[in-house]
Amino acid sequence: MNSVGIVGSGSWGLTLGILLTEKGHSVTVLCRREEKKSELSEKRKDIKRLGEVQIPNEIEFSTDPNVLNNSEYVIFAVPSHTLRDYMQKVHTSINSRKLISVIKGIETGTFKTPSQVIMEFFPEAKIAVLTGPTISKEVLRRIPTSAVVASSDEDYAKEIQMLFHTNYFRVYYSSDITGCELGGAVKNVIAIAAGILDGLGFGANTKGALIVRGAREIMKLGEKMGANPLTFSGLSGIGDLITTCFSPYSRNRIVGEQIARGRKPEEVLAEMDMVAEGIRTSHVIRELAAKLNIELPVVECVHRILNGELTPLEAINLILNRPPKPEFY
Repeated sequence: MNSVGIVGSGSWGLTLGILLTEKGHSVTVLCRREEKKSELSEKRKDIKRLGEVQIPNEIEFSTDPNVLNNSEYVIFAVPSHTLRDYMQKVHTSINSRKLISVIKGIETGTFKTPSQVIMEFFPEAKIAVLTGPTISKEVLRRIPTSAVVASSDEDYAKEIQMLFHTNYFRVYYSSDITGCELGGAVKNVIAIAAGILDGLGFGANTKGALIVRGAREIMKLGEKMGANPLTFSGLSGIGDLITTCFSPYSRNRIVGEQIARGRKPEEVLAEMDMVAEGIRTSHVIRELAAKLNIELPVVECVHRILNGELTPLEAINLILNRPPKPEFY
């Protein structure tokens, strides 16, 4: 049995906490707000995030970062735009050098991935990234799911693989931490575009084309940043992309669907109790693409739709009327 601390009480952090508890590990979840900690401790449920799933009594909840002092492993499961703030508050309370990020996003301004932000505070630590097509509501129902854990230290990747691996949650390992993180971040932008297509009533032909062209944009960015192109054909690339573009539970797809029906992004977000990472990520990736001098038409159009510069139909016409090109360029 291992002791595991989880920073963040969102849906994915809680889901992994339940999975690890069922495997016999000791889990403590660090909450940001006292009222959230009290709700989870007393009710043992989070209706908005987990539905009627019962949270095991063995999981402890706290708002005191010092509860992480004795954790053998620490998992970071907070929105990407809040990660640095969390790190500044909790890093002095963390003695473990076995760290895991389950965050999907890119930091504004620095263009750093979550593992790179964590590494700033723990330069000597072992860091792994767990990612892939992992809808939390399906994992909680024990629907067969596969994920990938990546680390530059292959032995550590295998160690974390076994930490999470179950008979319904199958974990593979990889050494391409950059590729795995980029796939998990950019697919959220493409998922907004997929939701827009759903909201406009378009069919499988259109969404299939979007997924393939979106995957190509992820690959182009990854190649520029030193990732292994093969990574994007795997779970953290095309696997996560397909799942997020089709799942009825995908927050980013839902945002796109609502925007296509005439609602503003801020209105949709105000009604959601969870973060749709793709909105912020679209702006960050667009800036990164400009810096790297690469063309990402889908990301560019999502960015312009979210900024109110284009309507969804205008964006689609803009893409369809681009000059004909070879499939791979």
